[in-house]
Amino acid sequence: MTGSSHLQPDSLLNVPAGALIKTTLVDFPGRVASTFFLKGCNLRCPYCYNTGLVLGGKAAEGDVLATATELFAHLELRKKMLTGLVISGGEPLINPLTPYIIAEAKKLGYKVKLDTNGTLPDRLAELVHDSETCPDFIAMDIKTNPSRYADEICMKESLLAQQDIPALLTRSTELIASFPAYCREWRTVLVPPLVKKSDIAAMAALLPDDASWQFAQFDNKNCIEPSFNDIPPYLDAELRELVDYAKNFIPGAVLR
Repeated sequence: MTGSSHLQPDSLLNVPAGALIKTTLVDFPGRVASTFFLKGCNLRCPYCYNTGLVLGGKAAEGDVLATATELFAHLELRKKMLTGLVISGGEPLINPLTPYIIAEAKKLGYKVKLDTNGTLPDRLAELVHDSETCPDFIAMDIKTNPSRYADEICMKESLLAQQDIPALLTRSTELIASFPAYCREWRTVLVPPLVKKSDIAAMAALLPDDASWQFAQFDNKNCIEPSFNDIPPYLDAELRELVDYAKNFIPGAVLR
C-alpha cells in the first residue's frame, strides 16, 4: 500500500476483519460495488440477523472473513468492473481500520459508501472533515423512536445507554444532512415491537425534509434475541400504512 496518514500496522491489516461481498448491485445506489461487513458493534438490536459477526466475529454460514489486505487485492483486481465500496457492519465507526480502508479505496478510484447507526457523531465528524476519509455516500439507520434506544437497542449497562442518545443521533443526522440529497439516506427496518405509528413522528423529526427514508420489512430469522424469531412481520397492508404515514412527515419515505 502507498503511504497514508491513516496507515494501520500489519497486525491489523492481515487479520480477519469482515465479511466481503465481492459484487452487489443493491447496496450502493447507482453503482456496482463490493461490500465489506466489518465485525463488531456497539448496539444490540434484538432483531439483528448478523449474530455471528456482531457477537463473535464470525461470518454468516457459507461466508469467510477477509482481511483488509485481501479486500484491497480484490478491489485492485476488479477496479475495471466495480466503482463503489460499501463499508458496513456491525458498526464500522468502532473499527480502527475504517479510516484507512476509506482512504485507500479512494486512492484506487472508488467511491465509498459508509453505513452507520449514528451513535458515534464525533468519529463520524473526524471522517467527514478529512478529505482523505470523507465518504461519498452515507446511510444511517434509525432503529426506533430515539427515546427508546437506551431500553430497547443498547447493550444493558453500557456507557452508550447512559448517554443522551437522541442528541447523538441528531448530531450525526446534521452531519449527514450537509451532504447533497443524492449522497445520503436513512433506513428503518419495520420491526413490529419497535416501529409503530406512535414512533414514526419522533423518528421523522430527526430528518431533513428532503431525506430519502428507506423502509424495509422485518425478517424474523436468526435474530440475536431469540424471542424476536417468534414475532410475525407486519402484513403488506400494515407496511403500506406505516410508510404512507411517514410520507406525511418525509415525502421521500419509501418501502424498498
